Amino acid sequence: MYKKLSLVFAMLLLIGAEAFACTNFIVGKKASADGSVICSYNADDYGMFQNLCHYPAAIHKKGDMRKVIDWDTNRYNGEIPEALQTYNVIGNINEYQVTIGETTYGGREEMVDTTGILDYGSLIYIALQRSKTAREAIRVMTSLVEKYGYCSEGETFTICDPNEAWIMEMQGCGGSKKEKVVWVAVRIPDDAICAHANQSRIGVFSKYNTEVLTSKNVVSYARRMGWFKGKDKEFNWKNVYAFPDFSGRRFCDARAWSFFNRFVKGFERYLPWALGKDPNAEDMPLWSVPFRKLSVHDVEMAMRDHYEGTPLSVADGSDIGGGIWQMPYRPTPLSFEVDGKKCFNERPVSTQQTGFTFVSQMRSWLPRHIGGILWFGNDDPNMVAFTPVYCNSTKRPVCYNTPGADGLNYSDDNAFWVCNAVSNFVYPRYSQMFGSLEQVRDSLEKSYFDAQKDVEAKAAAMSEKDAIAYLNAYGNEKAEEMLTSWKQLRNYLIVKYNDMTVRPEKDGKFTRTKYGLPERVKRPGYPESYARELIKQTGNKLIAN
Repeated sequence: MYKKLSLVFAMLLLIGAEAFACTNFIVGKKASADGSVICSYNADDYGMFQNLCHYPAAIHKKGDMRKVIDWDTNRYNGEIPEALQTYNVIGNINEYQVTIGETTYGGREEMVDTTGILDYGSLIYIALQRSKTAREAIRVMTSLVEKYGYCSEGETFTICDPNEAWIMEMQGCGGSKKEKVVWVAVRIPDDAICAHANQSRIGVFSKYNTEVLTSKNVVSYARRMGWFKGKDKEFNWKNVYAFPDFSGRRFCDARAWSFFNRFVKGFERYLPWALGKDPNAEDMPLWSVPFRKLSVHDVEMAMRDHYEGTPLSVADGSDIGGGIWQMPYRPTPLSFEVDGKKCFNERPVSTQQTGFTFVSQMRSWLPRHIGGILWFGNDDPNMVAFTPVYCNSTKRPVCYNTPGADGLNYSDDNAFWVCNAVSNFVYPRYSQMFGSLEQVRDSLEKSYFDAQKDVEAKAAAMSEKDAIAYLNAYGNEKAEEMLTSWKQLRNYLIVKYNDMTVRPEKDGKFTRTKYGLPERVKRPGYPESYARELIKQTGNKLIAN
């Protein structure tokens, strides 16, 4: 029986686990508004600097070897034979519209195989270079780790193409010479949505009314280790390999719950599970059918969630943790201690440590060079505009791949740094300033959606070669225009909200007196809810009468 972690110990583990705290949403083709398969990924890690990656299509010679460099640490892990042919990959989508995302859940520490060559990140991009479908990506990933070993912790992968959406979970076998890995992959029904966020989500897979693929040893390995003694049909992957303790539910599954809660009727019944404290709470289903079909915009907005309108909300002045101007973000680490009491912050989907975010749109009825779009952003999804990157693009926007820019070198030509600069300016005065950012963000995204039909119709009338070049140039143009808009936004915010005041405007321009000087600034003071709490805490100290 898996030993359940205590609340305190689970929190302490989370301090170390925050580095891989990511979120994925999945939408089947019959659950989407336009028939596309949609998936999303927030890549979250404090201090993480990310570009939009690119692996060009190539033909390799027999005997060529591929170096495996650990995605998280940049450590050299070893080499594997290169495929004779590899496909174009831009970000986390390839030229066949295959998209892969992930969240790390950890699982049993003794299952980590430090002798394995393949880490989760390298596995993703190698599979994208070698796969034309989601099923093929699953075969590539599992066959590679079964031969060369898997050196990361427990991982949940989103693996999608224009026709199918899959969720796959994988763990090593602790360096065993006889077996390298255990894994299970479940196809999400076409009319359903799914989510995962750093907690294993696959349960008793024998009861799923869908297609399930597994390693041959998925149950037998657990039996040999003494972790499972029931019937095969009763085997519960997550309960055996990654038990959902308090932290797995409150900090992780709660994010999945918030996605379902937006689009599935009656999902509040699973709130006790998300709250994490009731050991007898009803577990969430792996997937659910939404009450309406979802658009790309719906998924983008879900990636911006702060539990608004729920008991877990960190928005709208729900508590003083957001400061004077009700910031829906909380400082790290998640866990902290006050007067000997173990405490924690909520962990919503939208968080300040996002390095990059995407929503992938995969459409089977279009030529693949037009059908696949990675809507990409280089910061917290709530604070950026997602720009279109078409799946056959071979030249990256300079702002998403800026020479000289990295985690220690700022560049005003780099989207990550400019977007972070704006975000970090807005965070502390969120309720005061966010509306200005939101207006620019939403205006840009609306312009991309409004132009999409005409842009793709124009591409469809071209030769494939010309269409690829045209869509590549279009995506780069929109990314660079976004960066220009964000610089203008930054400059506007500095002037508009200088010194905790607000400069008046009329018709989109700052106003001046009849003598040519700037109009007097407005001084809004405390929001009412914060002022009330301030006086409550200070008693008579700040009361004048």
